[in-house]
Amino acid sequence: MKKIKILLVALGAVGFVACSQNPNTEMAEEKSENQLNVLFVLTSHEELGDTGEKTGFWIEEFAAPYYTLLDKGVKITVASPKGGKAPIDPRSQTEANQTEASSRFNNDTTAQEVIYNTVELGNVKAADFDAVFYPGGHGPLWDLVESETSIALIESFNKQGKPMAFVCHAPGVLKNVQNAEGEPLVKGKKVTGFTNAEEEAVQLTDVVPFLLENMLKENGANFSKADNWSVNVVQDGNLITGQNPASSKMAAELLYDKLK
Repeated sequence: MKKIKILLVALGAVGFVACSQNPNTEMAEEKSENQLNVLFVLTSHEELGDTGEKTGFWIEEFAAPYYTLLDKGVKITVASPKGGKAPIDPRSQTEANQTEASSRFNNDTTAQEVIYNTVELGNVKAADFDAVFYPGGHGPLWDLVESETSIALIESFNKQGKPMAFVCHAPGVLKNVQNAEGEPLVKGKKVTGFTNAEEEAVQLTDVVPFLLENMLKENGANFSKADNWSVNVVQDGNLITGQNPASSKMAAELLYDKLK
């Protein structure tokens, strides 16, 4: 009887550990030998400057590429500077901003658990992944831009020649990233991102820490843009950038094509 009790206690402990595992960790462990593995990096920042309003990552910019890659059999791990729950910009969840991908996310408890349990960014390394995808939203302009961990991670991905995608405001995280020559990574590169006109349209020109379009140009990038809210994705070598939320799905498709 004593042996049976000990066995039951041991089994209970194993069950507890299994149930409390981070879904992101489980996904990484379940990766098959030939399965592509892509890292998503989200913001942990949720204060919209001094406005008293909330921000975070834009849900479509996560959901559209997430499902685009997931449906192709890609293994996805999601990280953020602080780990744990990544904040969703509440404006991206309004009825007017709902898309097929965001609606799918709203009914997908598995994907929601991934967002609630992101891996701490300092615990991931480029060598473990085939590519990286940075969704936007205004949040990254405050934390990921200045994150030494994020900067080093992107430089590592670039040094290894792995595909990197940045959508909407996410190209802003390239502000302090350097290439192998110690110059801005975007110098001489064809890129796009959230435009000055689009920032003005959402009335946040005087709220954001810097204007994305201006920064990229100042860092020597060849910035191109389309009409507000139009799909526009630019690829230059292993660097892929998308102009706005509507461009996130195409950015993921180009990323996947680079991996095939």
